Amino acid sequence: MISTALTKLLGIRVPVVQGGMQWVGLPALVAAVSNAGGLGILTALTQPSPEALRQAIRETRKLTNNNFGVNITLLPTINPPDYEGYARAAVEENVRIFETAGNSPGKLIKFFKSQGCIVLHKCTTIRHAKSAARMGVDIISIDGLECAGHPGEDDMGGLVLLARAAQELNIPYIASGGIADGRGLAAALAFGACGVNMGTRFMCTKESPIHQNIKDKIVAGTELDTIHIFRTLRNTSRVYRNKVAEEVVRLENRPGGAKFEDLRELVSGARGRLAYETGDSDAGIWTAGVAMGLITDIPSCQELIDRIEKDAERIIDGLARMKLPDDRDATKAKL
Repeated sequence: MISTALTKLLGIRVPVVQGGMQWVGLPALVAAVSNAGGLGILTALTQPSPEALRQAIRETRKLTNNNFGVNITLLPTINPPDYEGYARAAVEENVRIFETAGNSPGKLIKFFKSQGCIVLHKCTTIRHAKSAARMGVDIISIDGLECAGHPGEDDMGGLVLLARAAQELNIPYIASGGIADGRGLAAALAFGACGVNMGTRFMCTKESPIHQNIKDKIVAGTELDTIHIFRTLRNTSRVYRNKVAEEVVRLENRPGGAKFEDLRELVSGARGRLAYETGDSDAGIWTAGVAMGLITDIPSCQELIDRIEKDAERIIDGLARMKLPDDRDATKAKL
């Protein structure tokens, strides 16, 4: 077993977190991840109301006796969801692990900590990570440019970002973006992370609720099959490269650019959800990370996490065998 600050703090066996994903983080997947030894996370805003989230939590509890969490992402929107209502419903249902993301999370973090909860907060920069640490979060999820969804605006890859986190942070952190196997977990641990967060990899499992056609697209895809949208709006998002995403980029790059109102219909959440439900990969925007290039099969969550754990342990053992005795030590012993 690989024991880290993450496994100890969250009460899980394997230092792997299934990050919150809109339309994907549903009870069956969440429970499967937690039953396999990782941490499954329900996505609050996938549910239409706090009461619906309450029911999803109860449904998940029927499927697993292990710990799981709830994600609440604060989105830039004209009509904000009832974030406080979702948070309150989850706490009242005895959820004690939360993943937060987005802008200005201070109020939510303060509430969760007042209730004795553990908070993981997703950050794409070291300055935001340090700010979240000052707010009292327990674990930082460091998202590199490789990640699906929002990678921030600094275009900083995980290789440097994780090393900077080791230099600057005084609380545990996990690695997110471009991770899909045991090699990624071993690398993250070498960088000083205490675990990993995976999204795209868990989309492509047997228990994932999305259509088989979308899973097949992920398996067939490579690291070149994603694209950034909303770059000109400084709200960059990495998504699967399909006809809709390419049209969004075309509109952004035309003379005079594009306002969000010009793109609203193309990028609506309803269209993205339709892609997951019908299997039409061109129905709307759907997120995917460059880890897609590492995904070649559709295992169960148990098979996936067992494989990741075994491969990471093998690689860590192999690295340890690379360290040879120091001749200087032998010389000292003779003297």
